[in-house]
Amino acid sequence: MSKVEIYTKSWCPFCALAKDHLDRKGVGYEEIDVTTDSVRELEMVDRSGRHTVPQIFIDGHHVGGSDDLVTVERSGHLDELLAD
Repeated sequence: MSKVEIYTKSWCPFCALAKDHLDRKGVGYEEIDVTTDSVRELEMVDRSGRHTVPQIFIDGHHVGGSDDLVTVERSGHLDELLAD
């Protein structure tokens, strides 16, 4: 199975939706909570080019945020990314 990383903040409803989506698919992930960790938040921005959470990576490939995750799922490509 692929390595999934998700940058989150504790108060973020979109983060909760993305994690719930991954949980329902049975996908394990590493959650990187940047609520109070500015160093990891800067890491997220450097990797994604975005300042919003969540930011999701599969095997180092930037998927995007919660809406992007759903779009990739609907297109049928999420399972392909997870299987690589």
